[in-house]
Amino acid sequence: MKLLVGLGNPGSQYQGNRHNIGFMALDAVARAHGITQFRSKHAGLLAEGNIAGEKVLLLKPQTFMNRSGDSVQQVAGFYKIAPADIIVLYDELDLAPGKVRVKVGGGNGGHNGLRSIDPQIGLDYKRVRLGIGHPGKEYVTNHVLGDFAKADQAWLEPLLDAIASHIGLLLAGDDSGFMNKLALATKGTDEPDAKPAPKAQSHIRQARPAKPQAEVPKTGPMADMLKKLLGKE
Repeated sequence: MKLLVGLGNPGSQYQGNRHNIGFMALDAVARAHGITQFRSKHAGLLAEGNIAGEKVLLLKPQTFMNRSGDSVQQVAGFYKIAPADIIVLYDELDLAPGKVRVKVGGGNGGHNGLRSIDPQIGLDYKRVRLGIGHPGKEYVTNHVLGDFAKADQAWLEPLLDAIASHIGLLLAGDDSGFMNKLALATKGTDEPDAKPAPKAQSHIRQARPAKPQAEVPKTGPMADMLKKLLGKE
């Protein structure tokens, strides 16, 4: 059995926050795989189902982010799930929006959810880092506790759909295959705008005929003067 954990804060006021992308990802997985019966248990919302032949538990801790470990530890202990079978999805400031990295172990990177989980179950669980971008140190709190902007939907929706569609790869241990599928799903959503085409010439200017060359007189006083200046007879 695998335990999939999405991190976030409970309550409708936090629902659209960047900090809640872990909840969003878990909800997308649940919808895609027909897992609908979440119940309040072990300080979280817990559901059970089957994904790609693998029995899974889905958990959204309801303890607020900085106590996520309380819920994760309770579920892991009750169902006797080893850290190696636990996968945690969460927001990552140090990745560009829409980028995803998967790793086992490592530091908490200052993330309050991981900071709570690590002492309770150890470090050997799988972390799925979902990039939300870094706004600068002085703006972090407002950024993570702010809602995704309308423009973010261009990468957020394809990302969540891809997580739900390819979560089986992650459960099977194919972390690289999972990341590749997600990268393909969001490809082009963060490309810079194309350079503008060269400015077209005005149709008035295009239609205007070229100015004729001034006609040089062949006889008369002006012609005589030009002949002298040019040394022509």
